[in-house]
Amino acid sequence: MPEYTPLEAPLYPISDDPIFNDAQWQTLLSLADVVIPALTSDKPGKTANQKTIPATELDSTLSTLTAQIQSPGPTQIARQYLQENASSLPAFKETLRRTFALNVPQESKNGLSLILTALNTRTGSLLLTGSSTPLQEQTFDAREKVLQNWLTSRLPQLRKVARSVVLLSKKNWVLNSEIVLNTIGFPRVPVYGKPAETFDYKFLQIPPGDNAETIETDVVIVGSGCGGGVAAKNLAEAGYRVLVVEKAYHYPSTYFPMTQSSALGHMFELGGNAVSDDGHMAILAGAAWGGGGTVNWGASLHTQNYVRQEWADGGLPFFTSPEFQKSLDRVCERMGVTTEIDQNFQNRVMLEGSRKLGYNAQVVPSNAGAGRGHYCGHCTLGCHTVGKQGPVASWLVDAANAGAVFLEGFKADKVLFDNVNGKKVASGVQGVWTSRDAHLGTSGKDVLRRKVVIKAKKVIVSCGSLQSPLLLLRSGLKNPHIGRHLYLHPVLLGGAVFEEDTLPWEGNCLTTLVHDFENLDGHGHGTKLENVAMVPAMFLATMPWLDGVQFKKLVANLRHMAGFITLTKERDPGRVYPDPVDGNPRIDYTISAFDRKHILEGLIACAKIAYVSGAKEFYTSYRDMRPFIRSEKIATGDEEGINDPGLQAWIKEFRKKSPLNPENGTAASAHQMGTCRMSSSPKKGVVDPDGQVWGTQGLYVADASVFPSASGVNPMVTNMAITDWTSRNLAKAMNRGKLSKAGTARL
Repeated sequence: MPEYTPLEAPLYPISDDPIFNDAQWQTLLSLADVVIPALTSDKPGKTANQKTIPATELDSTLSTLTAQIQSPGPTQIARQYLQENASSLPAFKETLRRTFALNVPQESKNGLSLILTALNTRTGSLLLTGSSTPLQEQTFDAREKVLQNWLTSRLPQLRKVARSVVLLSKKNWVLNSEIVLNTIGFPRVPVYGKPAETFDYKFLQIPPGDNAETIETDVVIVGSGCGGGVAAKNLAEAGYRVLVVEKAYHYPSTYFPMTQSSALGHMFELGGNAVSDDGHMAILAGAAWGGGGTVNWGASLHTQNYVRQEWADGGLPFFTSPEFQKSLDRVCERMGVTTEIDQNFQNRVMLEGSRKLGYNAQVVPSNAGAGRGHYCGHCTLGCHTVGKQGPVASWLVDAANAGAVFLEGFKADKVLFDNVNGKKVASGVQGVWTSRDAHLGTSGKDVLRRKVVIKAKKVIVSCGSLQSPLLLLRSGLKNPHIGRHLYLHPVLLGGAVFEEDTLPWEGNCLTTLVHDFENLDGHGHGTKLENVAMVPAMFLATMPWLDGVQFKKLVANLRHMAGFITLTKERDPGRVYPDPVDGNPRIDYTISAFDRKHILEGLIACAKIAYVSGAKEFYTSYRDMRPFIRSEKIATGDEEGINDPGLQAWIKEFRKKSPLNPENGTAASAHQMGTCRMSSSPKKGVVDPDGQVWGTQGLYVADASVFPSASGVNPMVTNMAITDWTSRNLAKAMNRGKLSKAGTARL
């Protein structure tokens, strides 16, 4: 088979705004070089971006790297890897500038700008670093000490700056460094899987014009993700004119998998840089054609009994009815959900390690299409085999074949309403359409922008839990629950290092879980243990940074690692609200002490699973906990299992840190739920049991934002099943309306 090379999807250009002045940039990059330094055995002070280590350590590290690198010229690659510093990469500064320009709130940029300016003055530097020498002119060792001191400073502003610098430097180095990918052996495309073509979608094109373009339809669906796709299929197949509008752009499978940088920029909310206001949690939310179903890991789990009962006890009996189970079964059947899965290394570790410990592990069903198989760990960058049967490969195809119409590049400003006898009746959506330019971006000279008004009998909002509540707020709705009750399934991560090559990016990302720890409080709150997609920039950015040497050694070990997450059904939610300057979603969420205790127990269980599976090291994304390093004695066969005194001492030390301090860990969320929650009364939530927004007629929400609380499992199937029910009921109601009008006309 000829070698497959995906088409390039370059990021669109942004304005020339430098964000910071030259002196500020020099200071910021001097800190980035502390995080990712060049390593040398020369005398200190030769260059400002080099960290000096003993010649014996440098030679040993070079030898170890050379032995494990599989690319041609391993010694040269190893040397380049050790000699590379962050600012030496031409794209590093530009990627940072792009992040600050598009994804960082103005108040955060202003705060960082003030600190960078102060660091360039003698007085400011003295106050912030203890030395009157401007920071960028200080020695490497002095700057390293400053950054490490800031991480535990009494001043929250300095702690936040230090955490941000470390996180952004780690992530953007791995995003932009070819030598990192050559060192760890991460392939541009998966070594398994035959490329296949996506369905040939057609999109409306809006002609040039000065006035608003008007489109009429029966149903407009804002968003093409897991909820929107199911609604589009059901309503189109019921015979209604359906228009699906999406702010993102469709990329055929010939562009997949994208590079890490392109995937984050084109397919994730805020370029993959969304973080909670406290700076402690990274939030990954799909913003692609097909929504989260295009970038998720395919896990297709039914809603569990205790969650269904919890929701039913809250006044929503549908969730314990046979109809809900029928919807769950129906959506899984359409996607070919299967448990016939070839397990990769890390998922085998989860199954076998759990067996040895007596934990209850299970195979996670995958929407891989029954009998087709799917073995691709790059799927969060886009599935080139079209094996993952998300909305782009299933629901939206069905909708297209039933006559649905699609519009990409449409950003909805607000829902339109008519006032009918004092009631708000949804009548459509207003927004701005932006055409593609020649490079599939949105800022070229040939781009066309046009205001568009879509008139519709019914409006379905399916923008996801971060954007749906903001659209409702922009539309003038005042329900105080809008944006509240945000659940994120917070996770901390673990990384186990093995002697052998694990190649963790091969195979399905997530195909096993352990549920022994899902009910730690007796009320359904706790954590599931799962494996994680090992895309380098996403995973390695969460791993602990103690200094540049430690982190470079850890990164180079990725080909020997297995990743774990603690998927937590939290008790205590947060909220999403619009940024007052740019309107982007802001996330007010801090993991509560109650929920952090559960995460701690999950990480300890992951460490035990890794240990009995032969791992020699175990790291967590909780920076304040040292990694577990297996002793030489144990590694050579004097085996005591989890009774190993070294492991038990590590566990005891870790438990003393309960509840974990959120500032000392890097947490993440790939599941957002609850911000337009379903309820039995407008006093309790945003939408009624039919998915219709309280206080309106004809306006519905169909995505994970309607969940009454955290689902406790990966939310795709729950989302789809609820939407299957509400959209089918909507189709029946619209049909009854037709018949009623026809009867009136005959009379």
